[in-house]
Amino acid sequence: MAKGATARRIDEAPTDQTWLPGFSGGPPSPPPAAPTAPAVSNARLGLLVFLGAEAMFFVGLIGAFLVFRLGSEVWPPPAQPRLPVGVTGINTVILLFSGLTGHLALRAVRDGNSRGLVRWILTTVVLGTLFLSIQGYEWIRLVHFGLTVSSGIYGTTFYTLIGFHGLHVFVAVIWLMVVLLQSKRGRFTSQSHAGVETCSMYWTFVVGLWPLLYGLVYLY
Repeated sequence: MAKGATARRIDEAPTDQTWLPGFSGGPPSPPPAAPTAPAVSNARLGLLVFLGAEAMFFVGLIGAFLVFRLGSEVWPPPAQPRLPVGVTGINTVILLFSGLTGHLALRAVRDGNSRGLVRWILTTVVLGTLFLSIQGYEWIRLVHFGLTVSSGIYGTTFYTLIGFHGLHVFVAVIWLMVVLLQSKRGRFTSQSHAGVETCSMYWTFVVGLWPLLYGLVYLY
């Protein structure tokens, strides 16, 4: 009888194995957790590393400028033309306003406003181009008045520090133009806009750097 009862218990055992305990005698192991998105995307992380290197580069240039500036009894040298403080001050306001329009473009794409994205990116491109045009015109005048790279430490430090920033603005404007073309083609959405976000970060960097350079080189 015992042998038959045992056989019936085995035959009547349920076929569903999900109720069986784990090997350790406890409940079954939970399913693997779904992978979570990284806190910072690879594009943003890569750009942050690049901007950190760029910041160190400009720190070195500013340090060299301050060494020559503080080591000179008279600055600027008497024989050198004075920098256009007023015009460059207006140009500074233009560049700072472009930083606002760049932020509005990013907010527009996050809200799914494609028309607003195109409008604000285009405005940023126009303001950045205007900044470069005014700065280039002032450089032509300074060269005409005798301030060149080879005219001494004053000219060398000016064109090196301000020139590298101008180069960064030029690259940023080209990047903005590419983003503008992609925006017109509907490339970006509220869920997928890494290109707009990284471009906005780079533009914010070049815009935020300029008031510091303007204060040191033109006003100090």
